[in-house]
Amino acid sequence: MRRTVHTALLTVSLLALSAPAALAAGHDGGEGLYGETDDKVITNAGFFLIAFFPLFILAMSLLQGGLEKRKDRRKAAEKARRARADQRGGW
Repeated sequence: MRRTVHTALLTVSLLALSAPAALAAGHDGGEGLYGETDDKVITNAGFFLIAFFPLFILAMSLLQGGLEKRKDRRKAAEKARRARADQRGGW
């Protein structure tokens, strides 16, 4: 419990100390790192997001499916090894 209180106080103090620096960064008139943000930039960013998320979900699903197949093959191999344990001999 004591460690949690210390961590919470440290977090609050670091956030309070960094707030003035974040507020002072507004000298550029609201222009970000990319430059002037107009309708074309926003539209292209939206299209990027529309394309990114389905592709990301597809890639992660394919990865998960491959891992599941690998797990199933390993389980089947272990089951086969246990079934043939009497044929191998040994202790």
